[in-house]
Amino acid sequence: MKKVVNFIKDYWITALICVGFVLLYKYISDHKLFSALMFPPLKGILESFVEDRDVTVLNLVSSIKLLIPSVAITLAIALGLGVLVGMNSKLRKILHPIIYAFSCVPSILLSPFVVLLSPTFWWASVILIVYGTVWATLFATITGIQAIDKRYLDNAATLELKGMKRFFKVILPAASPSILSGFVNSLRSSFVMLVYAEMYGASHGLGFYVKRYSTLGLYQKVWGGFIFMVLVLVVVMTFFEKIKNRMLKWTIN
Repeated sequence: MKKVVNFIKDYWITALICVGFVLLYKYISDHKLFSALMFPPLKGILESFVEDRDVTVLNLVSSIKLLIPSVAITLAIALGLGVLVGMNSKLRKILHPIIYAFSCVPSILLSPFVVLLSPTFWWASVILIVYGTVWATLFATITGIQAIDKRYLDNAATLELKGMKRFFKVILPAASPSILSGFVNSLRSSFVMLVYAEMYGASHGLGFYVKRYSTLGLYQKVWGGFIFMVLVLVVVMTFFEKIKNRMLKWTIN
């Protein structure tokens, strides 16, 4: 009961804001302030949401199958390259401008080349998601390692910690707040890139669902798919925020 009370105290303003958005949409829809086609009644959205629940779950499973390997590859590249660049000043001077230049290129410009050169559309989608999401974790890893207090490294040298033991006992924990914050941002971006990747050529997925019905002009289904994606994103981000907070419970916040 105490947890419920604390939850209400923490999120009652958030709940009011969400209710406000719903009422605002209802007002727009009821008074036809904009296109009645693009802003269907709430009742139609709820009915579509319930009717398509099985299809929506199927699309969610398809999206997760694409998202999980993409996030895993993103994390491997960001940590591997980030640690090398962060710990080696000469390598950082050489690669940092190149990394920064590539990070400024929008994935939408590369999508035609990726789709053409990839062996399958699934791999094209993975590459686009990885390319669009890797930068936040990569830069956070580089910055986190650069910002490590030199006293930690001096203490590690005093204790004769070297190699992998020094990395896992000192460097990685010290840089973990920055790395985890970057990863959370990458995870948020991965959903955006997932929807973008699934909108072009996929036969299943949340992005495919929204794209399909927007093309057909069935916007009650589009809104239903959009709301479902937002709910999934909120649940996933809340879950990873809790993991991050547990892993960083030794910090101030």
